[in-house]
Amino acid sequence: MNKVFASAMEAVADIGDGATILVGGFGLSGNPENLIRALHAKGVKNLTIISNNCGIDHEGLGILLAAGQVRKMVSSYVGENHIFEQQFLGGQLEVELVPQGTLAERIRAGGAGIPAFFTPTGVGTVVAEGKETREFNGRMYVLEQAITAPFALVKAWKGDRHGNLVYRKTARNFNPMMAAAGRVTIAEVEELCEPGEIDPHHVHTPGIYVQRILKGEYYKKPIEQRTVRPRPAA
Repeated sequence: MNKVFASAMEAVADIGDGATILVGGFGLSGNPENLIRALHAKGVKNLTIISNNCGIDHEGLGILLAAGQVRKMVSSYVGENHIFEQQFLGGQLEVELVPQGTLAERIRAGGAGIPAFFTPTGVGTVVAEGKETREFNGRMYVLEQAITAPFALVKAWKGDRHGNLVYRKTARNFNPMMAAAGRVTIAEVEELCEPGEIDPHHVHTPGIYVQRILKGEYYKKPIEQRTVRPRPAA
């Protein structure tokens, strides 16, 4: 089955205002840059985005935030984005902060068909407010619900026309679990292969989880912070 789309804009054509979207990446590593740019160009608004963070000012998901296209973020870390801070404090942005491990497990559970799970993380804090708690073996746990979404946008290193994906190094991060938790998963890849070119043992996300795939282009791959040693004296 050929799942290839000619462009990112074509692949996101049915994502409309008010959509809920899972977006892979950690910081700016493994961001689906082409798909984010397509959403920005499309001008969709009032988005709910589930992602570890929201990029930085004008980079990654920060592009959508700066354009006023995001209504709510479900994230675990937001400290690198000043626009995020301004919009949240100004009441323009709704935020649900989730402990990072809990966020990862809620998404993984969603992809695995597990509706909820107990975790000790957040017990006795605002994270547990309004949620069921239960004691197991003398320790308290809080019930967390799984996360799924109508759309998931992910970025991989390689993929074939059937949607089998291979991620590279730390760009793997949240991408595999989000690919499984999206009802329509759209993957952009740096290298688009023919079926059979990827060793089955190297596949991280099987094509059954991917509905659309495209070859990305013009990757910027920005870095949040760069620290270098001073040049040695001549």
